Amino acid sequence: MLSRLSRPRALALCALPVLAVFGTAAFAPLPFTLAEPGLTADVLGNDHGKPVITIEGAPTRTTEGRLRMTTIVATGPSADVRVGDVIDSWFRTDRAVMPRDAVYPTGGSEKEIERHNLRDMKESQNVAVDAALAHLGKDSGSIDVTLNLADVGGPSAGLFFSLGIIDKLVGDGAGGDLTGGRSIAGTGTISADGKVGAVGGVSLKTQAARRDGATVFLVPKAECGEARAELPKGLRLVPVTTLSGAVSALRALEQGGEVPSC
Repeated sequence: MLSRLSRPRALALCALPVLAVFGTAAFAPLPFTLAEPGLTADVLGNDHGKPVITIEGAPTRTTEGRLRMTTIVATGPSADVRVGDVIDSWFRTDRAVMPRDAVYPTGGSEKEIERHNLRDMKESQNVAVDAALAHLGKDSGSIDVTLNLADVGGPSAGLFFSLGIIDKLVGDGAGGDLTGGRSIAGTGTISADGKVGAVGGVSLKTQAARRDGATVFLVPKAECGEARAELPKGLRLVPVTTLSGAVSALRALEQGGEVPSC
């Protein structure tokens, strides 16, 4: 025989399974990765005591200013991310919650992912050299470019490697620096024909850039909206779609011409 339950008691009993689910979720790892602003590196400078860009077979110039590639730091693929971590990060501008598969699409162990990212970086460096020399109309068979940047993986520094090579070889083309003596930061992949690709995490990268003194940030045009969302004060966004467009924008910035904006 079933007894009749009062409404408050019935609701309380119905809530028990829901509370049990939330209680379990609070302690269960979730398929997310937490990311925050990472290091920046001046491709015109040195890394671990060695020049990031070394060029042989052509005269180079002494540069001023900085071209800072930017990174994010993310929790590893096997890290436990829990509800409390997600809630805390959700309300912070210096941290982002991303689907783990979006950050680590290849799967595998941390060592395998690290090797994959380093391969991506190496390939990106080779393509960046080809894109820069093609932009300048120089024979890649006569010029040897070596890129050295340790402890950074992935392809997102491609654009800045290309810009660094151009600055070291010809500057702005009129005797000055491509940077105009400024601290320029940014991100973007590069293809051999000079197209700039999106990379993700730009709102965190803008924070890293401003933290390290940059005043201008080159961003793939497709990611302007994300870059504007958490834009630090004092940082100017310049959208780019191609290497030649990025060079033109930097020249215009120095010469007082029209500079694109997000």
